[in-house]
Amino acid sequence: MNGIVDILYRPRGRFAANHVGAHVSSEVGGIGVFRDQAPFMRYPDARRIDIRATLRDPFGATYVRRFEQRASIDVYALVDLSGSMGFVGAANRFRVAVDLCAALAYSVTRVGDRFGVFSYEGALIDRSTIPATRSRRAALAAVERLGAETPRGSSAKGVLDAAAALGATRKLVFLISDFRWPEPLLEQAFDALSPHDVAPLVLIDSLESAPPKWGVLALRDSESGGRRLLVMRPALQRRWIEAEQARRRNLARLSSLRSRAPIYIEDSCDPVDLSIRLTAA
Repeated sequence: MNGIVDILYRPRGRFAANHVGAHVSSEVGGIGVFRDQAPFMRYPDARRIDIRATLRDPFGATYVRRFEQRASIDVYALVDLSGSMGFVGAANRFRVAVDLCAALAYSVTRVGDRFGVFSYEGALIDRSTIPATRSRRAALAAVERLGAETPRGSSAKGVLDAAAALGATRKLVFLISDFRWPEPLLEQAFDALSPHDVAPLVLIDSLESAPPKWGVLALRDSESGGRRLLVMRPALQRRWIEAEQARRRNLARLSSLRSRAPIYIEDSCDPVDLSIRLTAA
């Protein structure tokens, strides 16, 4: 993305909140969009008596109208800073993550929600972490500090610390990573984040998903630092692609019961396409 763009999103489910905002909440009251009717004895508000519903009840019960309250929510970006996030191929993966966070910080604060960033590798990285704030300046400053980091961790286990730091109140969480994690960590992360509305944003590189048929590739393990030469040929390319497809299927399987389906961002982020996916029912 060039510059900061607007990304639209729609939270799933209802959120408890104390501030009026743009989203459906779990709170009900006397104003807003009509939700349902309830017995007067449960919600004794004489100003909202529904005369028609009351007259229709054969037992003479009195009913009041309830309305959905609109609320603001807390939105967090959880950003992986393990070594593999520093991969540079067709694009600089970490820069894509930072640009994405900047767009989210702008978009979230523009509609009155609060935005926060938790970055992690083996543990939380405090210097580039900020709790949710309505201040666009503070949110963008946190993203700027994030951009000064260098992905170098040998583990992404800090995602569990980030999940614990979110607390129990339901939040919208953008989990930003390449998700090249061991399967047990994937399971633990999705379990730990299950109380929240989680959108996994998977950063991939076209060079990883479609390697050449022929040639010599100099590979480096971003987390261990190990290097090796690989002579590409059609059979190896086919196995490579099959392994990548299997990894994606496994990620979708592990997230299916705990979060939204993974959203794949290849090389660069298209804000229109991402918005469509984040606002889909």
